[in-house]
Amino acid sequence: MKQLVLLLLLLACFTAEAQKMRKNDLESGMLEKGEKVGVWEYYSYTRDGSQVVAQKYDHTTKKLIFYRPFDDVPYPVQNAAGDWTRQRVAHPVFFIGGDATLAQYVSKLNYPAAAQNKNVQDRVLVSFVVDTLGQASNYQVVLGIGSGCDEEALRVARSIPAQWIPARIGSRAVVSKYEIPFTFRMRP
Repeated sequence: MKQLVLLLLLLACFTAEAQKMRKNDLESGMLEKGEKVGVWEYYSYTRDGSQVVAQKYDHTTKKLIFYRPFDDVPYPVQNAAGDWTRQRVAHPVFFIGGDATLAQYVSKLNYPAAAQNKNVQDRVLVSFVVDTLGQASNYQVVLGIGSGCDEEALRVARSIPAQWIPARIGSRAVVSKYEIPFTFRMRP
């Protein structure tokens, strides 16, 4: 009996070591062998500075459990014939972790020397398609400013990990477009 109790205690110690809680300003959840497991909460901040839960995502089942309400506007969705229409969706494309996590990747812009020399400042808008499996493709500059900024925005957009949750109409995942703005501003 003592051996069984000792074995169970050792097993509990190894299990406790295998899973670790991770919490910071953007997310909280369990890690197992360096991988996210179970339900994770992702946070964002409201305009008044309050921290709120933006998403809950179950990394074990790969399912979105909760998301903060979004603007109820039509989104670009591809129909079965391959044509693009604007439709209301149950939820649009989301990045796992929300906008705050996505901002970590978007902020990795390298300001092109040509743009700095010409004092080019503005916003580049990159569009891409997210399929029903959450894979991104067909990256395009929708609104460009030139001087190397368009290419840099495309580079950063393509480097964002494939952690997209596809848009849904009802319970069905649909192919949809997503746009990300990249702001180029000179710092004083």
